[in-house]
Amino acid sequence: MSERIEISTEYITLGQFLKLSNVVESGGMVKLFLKEFEVFVNGELENRRGRKLYLGDTVEIEEFGSFTVVREE
Repeated sequence: MSERIEISTEYITLGQFLKLSNVVESGGMVKLFLKEFEVFVNGELENRRGRKLYLGDTVEIEEFGSFTVVREE
């Protein structure tokens, strides 16, 4: 089961997502994190912190788990 990450906008960037999901503490850590860990968006390897994530997208990070982008209620 994946953890649900709620957003109130149309999309969120991968960098913002990593901060919101508490995977990284600050935006400055995102670039380094993406170099050290494999991040999969909808099953595809992704290393761009500006990648836009939309509702229903799934992010998987080994050692951190699986996350799904959902609408904030």
